[in-house]
Amino acid sequence: MSLLIREADAGDFEAIWPIFREVVAAGDTYGFDPETDREAAREIWMSLPERTLVAELDGRIVGTYYLKRNMAGPGGHVCNCGYMVLGTSRGLGVATAMCEHSQALAIELGYLAMQFNLVASSNGNAVALWERLGFEIVGRLPRAFNHPARGYVDAYVMYKWLGEDRP
Repeated sequence: MSLLIREADAGDFEAIWPIFREVVAAGDTYGFDPETDREAAREIWMSLPERTLVAELDGRIVGTYYLKRNMAGPGGHVCNCGYMVLGTSRGLGVATAMCEHSQALAIELGYLAMQFNLVASSNGNAVALWERLGFEIVGRLPRAFNHPARGYVDAYVMYKWLGEDRP
């Protein structure tokens, strides 16, 4: 398996769109409207973030992530990322590699922390992965995520300090 993570270019959206559509349409992990159309998705994933990257497995795009400032001003040292992996490529370490890559990129860009604003508690695989990669649950939002099968479930705010003085 040869995994390459690289900056996305405008032409990569053709491969990102099916991944975005699959993940968002399921409605069970992201807070985006499951009916998000192609142009709105392009804006969300390609235009708004500071950086958008893709993960290629043997030359085929199987995952993508974005990195952006979480908020401006005094909180501007904290970034936010979102990751998506093609269903047929889950379990191959793509999300792990993208999260590790994003942390290194965040440090390179001068960020001191990374925060995930809304991680559905029902997304046990993601919660376990983020914890394994050093993120902590720093907040619990009761019934903040409306899961299509489980109804209203809690959402977590997860955070990791990336600065040099980290423990």
